[in-house]
Amino acid sequence: MKKLPFLLILFMGLINAQKLTSTELSIINQGDNNSALPIYQTTDDNQHTTLLNLSSEIDPLDKNTAILVKRMRESLTSTDGGVGIAAPQVGINRKVIWVQRFDKQGEPLEYFINPVIVWRSELQNLGPEGDLSIPDFRDQFYRSKVIQLEYVDLKGQKYSEIVEGFTAVIFQHEIDHLFGILISDKKEKEKNDSYKKVDAFKKSDSVTR
Repeated sequence: MKKLPFLLILFMGLINAQKLTSTELSIINQGDNNSALPIYQTTDDNQHTTLLNLSSEIDPLDKNTAILVKRMRESLTSTDGGVGIAAPQVGINRKVIWVQRFDKQGEPLEYFINPVIVWRSELQNLGPEGDLSIPDFRDQFYRSKVIQLEYVDLKGQKYSEIVEGFTAVIFQHEIDHLFGILISDKKEKEKNDSYKKVDAFKKSDSVTR
């Protein structure tokens, strides 16, 4: 019987750890809740710092999470050709992303809450990437051809799926944002040989992330 209160406290602690801060709530609810949130840029020092921070999980059942999800979609659709966006790009260091699903009929935009890549293929492709938060930057990057993804929706329902091709590239790019990884920094590390170059058709013992 004594264990029950402890477990209850632990459970409540986990819930409270996911609560949005007053600063986050202020950003999410600024202006019209149906409008796009401004997209952060690396050219602004404070915004750049936010983009480099680690993101934490978010409570999918919080009504403000739904507002964030909706406004992130508006932010993405307001861009010229954007195919994905992560919450840090609108100033919120929480694990929420939108991805255009080129692997589905109609190429729909879909949101993902607390996404985790649980497996990556050793086979990699090399392709071009840009970023909504980094003006005038585009380069070639290696990404796993196939990934396995786990995530939840706004009802807290958990999902797992296999994604491949260009859509898998978008997922990897956006989830990098949740770890504060920007493609401009990634390229600099590759130039300094901090990243191991991997041939698309050779096995690699490990993939550095």
